[in-house]
Amino acid sequence: MRILLLLHSFNSLAQRLYVELARDGHELSVELDINDAITCEAVRLFRPDVVLAPYLKRAIPPEVWRRERCLIVHPGPVGDRGPAALDWAILRGEPRWGVTVLQATEVLDGGPVWASVPFAMRLARKSSLYRFEVTEAAVLAVRAALARLTAGEPPMPAPAPLPALRAAPSARERMIDWARDTTETVLRKIHSADGYPGVQDELLGRPVRLYEACGEAQLRGVPGCLLARRDTAICRATVDGAVWIGTLQPLGPPERAFKQPATQVLGELAAQLPESDPGDQPVGAQPVSRHDVSRHEIRYQEHGAIGFLDFEFYNGAMSSAQCRRLLAAYRAARARPVRVLVLRGGADFWSNGMHLHCIEAADSAADASWQNIHALDDLAQEILCTQDRLTIAALRGNAAAGGVFLALAADRVLARSGVVLNPHYRNMGNLYGSEFWTYLLPRRLGAEPARALMQSRLPLGAPQACELGLIDAHAGPNPQALEALVTREAAALAEPAGFAARLAAKAARRAADEAIRPLLSYRQAELERMRLNFYGFDPAYHIARHRFVHRASHAWTPLHLAAHRRTPGAAITPLAPSEPRAPSEPRPPGAAPLRA
Repeated sequence: MRILLLLHSFNSLAQRLYVELARDGHELSVELDINDAITCEAVRLFRPDVVLAPYLKRAIPPEVWRRERCLIVHPGPVGDRGPAALDWAILRGEPRWGVTVLQATEVLDGGPVWASVPFAMRLARKSSLYRFEVTEAAVLAVRAALARLTAGEPPMPAPAPLPALRAAPSARERMIDWARDTTETVLRKIHSADGYPGVQDELLGRPVRLYEACGEAQLRGVPGCLLARRDTAICRATVDGAVWIGTLQPLGPPERAFKQPATQVLGELAAQLPESDPGDQPVGAQPVSRHDVSRHEIRYQEHGAIGFLDFEFYNGAMSSAQCRRLLAAYRAARARPVRVLVLRGGADFWSNGMHLHCIEAADSAADASWQNIHALDDLAQEILCTQDRLTIAALRGNAAAGGVFLALAADRVLARSGVVLNPHYRNMGNLYGSEFWTYLLPRRLGAEPARALMQSRLPLGAPQACELGLIDAHAGPNPQALEALVTREAAALAEPAGFAARLAAKAARRAADEAIRPLLSYRQAELERMRLNFYGFDPAYHIARHRFVHRASHAWTPLHLAAHRRTPGAAITPLAPSEPRAPSEPRPPGAAPLRA
C-alpha cells in the first residue's frame, strides 16, 4: 500500500512504524504537520491509499479526511478520547491500557475503530511506557488495521454513547503537595508529565519543572526538604520516603528555559548538599516499598567470568562528565577477574551521543561540543583497544549518532528486535561525526555500503541492521528475550577452552588493521571535520542544536523523508559538508550562506 505518515515530528514511535511498515513492503512517505495547506499538498502529490497519523498535536484538515482514509493511532483503549491519554492512565494508576487505531472523522477520537491492542501498565515514566508498551502495541494495532483494510473488512463502530473528550491534565492537577503526597503519588505526577510538559514546582526559591524521577531506598527526611545529591540528581523527601529528581527546566528567561541536569540548574546550591554514594548503602538492604529502586547512573555487577556494566543516562544523552565517569567505571571493570564485559546501556536508550542540552547551557557551545566529542572518543577508544577481554554491547533501547558507533566499538553487538538505530549525524546540522565511525562502519559493511548508510539519514530496525551486518544478532521485542540472548553469547565467549584463541584472533585483527592505517589517524581526521562544524563558518550545527533543545516547530519536511517532494531522478542523499545544498532544500532560517 501507499502510506503517507502525517506527523507532528518523526519521533520514536513514528520511526518504529516507518521501519516496520517498510519491512512489510509498503511504499512510504512522510509529511510533517506544518499547516493545512501543506498537508493537502502532500496528499495531492503522494496520492496515498492510507494517511497514517501515529503522532499529531492537532486535527487532520476536513478536506483531507473527507477524501482519504485517515487512520489515527491513539495511545488509549477503545472509547478513550483526548490529547493526553497516557498522562491520565499514569496519574490514575490504571493497571491496563491500550492502543487504538481509529478513523478520522468530524468527531475527535470518535471515529470507527480498525484495531485495538491492550497492554499491562507499569509504574514508569511516560516516555518509557511510550517507547516500549505503547510502541509495541501500536505496531501490532497498525498491522491489524491494515490487514483488515486489505481484506475488505469493515471497521467496528465507535462506542455508543461516545465518552466525553477529556482535556490534558492541568498544571494544578499535577502539582505536588510535598507535605501530603506519598512517594507513589509524587512519582505518578512526575512520570505522567515526563518528556512534556513537566511538573511545575519550586526548588530553593527557583521556579522549575521536574522530570526524571525515581524512588530512593534508604534516605529519609522532612517532607519537601532536599536531602542529598548524586551524579546529576538531587534527592527530595516525601511523607513516606524520598525521590530522586534528575532533570529540571528553569522557568526563567526563554534563552535558558530548557531541560538540564538538576545539579547544573541549581549550581552552588546543589553543591552544598551532601553527596550520597550508593556504594555506602548496606549490601542487601531491603527497599522500604516497591517504588524505592534508588538511582544509579552507572552500575557494575558480576556473574562468574562475566561482568555487566550498566549505564542509564536520561534520554541517552552523555555529557562530558558522564563520559568520564563511564570511562573510569569501564577501566575499573577491566581490572576485575572476568573474561567478558557486557555493556548494557540504558533500558530506554543505549546512547544518543553528545548531551546537546548541556552544550546549549555552556558559556561557549563550541568549546563544550569539542570537549564532549573528545570525551566520547576517549571512551570509544578505550573499548576498541581492550585486548585482554571480550566485549559485548547489549542494546536494550534505541541508539543514535555517536551512540551507535560507541556500541560498534565492542566485539559483539546484540539488540532487542524493537530497537531503532539512527547511525548517522547529518540530521543535526550536517555534523560529520566521530567515535571512530570511519573505521568501524567500513570494517563491518564495506566502504560503499557504509557511505550509503551514513548519507541515507533514515532509521533502521534491529532486524534490518542485522541483515546489513551493522549488528550481530537480535532477540525478540521484550527485554527478557535480549537478556537470554546476551547470557548465552557471553557464556559462550567466556568458555575457558577457546577463550585464549578468541583473544588472539581479536588481537591479530586489530594489529592487521593498525598496519594498514593507525587507529588514531581516524580520530584525528574525524575531529578535523568536527572542528569545522563547531568553529567553522557554517552555523548549521549550532542552529539545529538550538532548535532541538528549545523544541522549535518544524518549518518544512526534510527531503529524505518526503519522497513525494523529490523531483524525479533527484538524489535523495545530502551533499558533503563542503558542498552547497541542493536548491530544492531550503536553508534554515538565519543560516549564513554556504560556500563551496
